[in-house]
Amino acid sequence: MNQQHPQPPKKRSIGKTVGIGCGGVFGLVVAIGIVGALAGLGDDKESTDTKATPTTSRVERPATDANPAPTKAAKKTKDVVLKVWGTAPAGALGPLHITYGSDNDTRQGTFKNGEFTTTLPLNDDALYYTVTAQLQGSGDINCSVTVNGHTEKAHASGGYNVCHAQANKGFFGGWD
Repeated sequence: MNQQHPQPPKKRSIGKTVGIGCGGVFGLVVAIGIVGALAGLGDDKESTDTKATPTTSRVERPATDANPAPTKAAKKTKDVVLKVWGTAPAGALGPLHITYGSDNDTRQGTFKNGEFTTTLPLNDDALYYTVTAQLQGSGDINCSVTVNGHTEKAHASGGYNVCHAQANKGFFGGWD
């Protein structure tokens, strides 16, 4: 007797199904992230423009003033202020060591009369702004970075400790 058995049903490839499903979920997450980033960037520009030109100052200006002087509020939105202050006597390795800048620009600063203050132009492509000050054996110092009104502060005391303040650009704009 020669009987033919029916062919067994084909097995579905679970690996392919799971792989395609994971790829779809990943693609959806990326698409949502891109839409969120674009929406967040648009909101940040609008709020910056609103802060830079208050409506009350327009009413107070005379009509003949064609080129008004920039206000302090307008200047704050375009500059980064970096500061170090406190007591830090020169040690065996010399005076307080200060470095500052952004992710693509590093500079050295000089501590005089118990303080260091400098201003950098705000670069929209910068990912962070930082100031670092290292004590040279003793002292008590503070440091800060201010970007668009947002300030990050730090403190160091004694020995060769380091004061490090850094403001980071937010994922959806703004500064953290």
